[in-house]
Amino acid sequence: MDLATKLIDALLYAIPALITGLVAYYFFKEHTKNEDGRRRFLLQKDMQVNTMPLRLQAYERMAIFLERISPAKLLIRVTPISSNKEDYESLLIANVEQEFEHNLSQQIYVTDDCWNIICAAKNATIQLIRKASLLEKTDTANKLREVVLTEMMEKRAPSDAALSYIKQEVGEMW
Repeated sequence: MDLATKLIDALLYAIPALITGLVAYYFFKEHTKNEDGRRRFLLQKDMQVNTMPLRLQAYERMAIFLERISPAKLLIRVTPISSNKEDYESLLIANVEQEFEHNLSQQIYVTDDCWNIICAAKNATIQLIRKASLLEKTDTANKLREVVLTEMMEKRAPSDAALSYIKQEVGEMW
């Protein structure tokens, strides 16, 4: 046998081995990739199962916050200490701010859009109280209450719009 025949024989034995090796490599690579994807999916699913109750609790707490700062409910809950409208205005605003600060940590569980709408509702409620206090007809704490309540009869509370957004966002989670 000459060298060329030996070389051809070696190639004939090597080619099937190379093809088998490449096919095995390809299948193992795909199998490993699929396993990684499956593990990631299971991990993500597990995380979702664990974080879903936390997210829902955050939305619940933000709904309670919005209900508590709704001007009509805020005025019922926070009564004036004196007849001074400035003191009452400060008390109402401090109450809204305190409620907000108590729920600050919930922002990590809600979407950025939702958090921005909640902040806007809080700020709009404070602005509503301040504007009512600046009116000339508002000269006592009780008159401030009356003006704010009258304003709420004419238009929707800022917290109502934010609450609707929260309900919509929670509905999309299912």
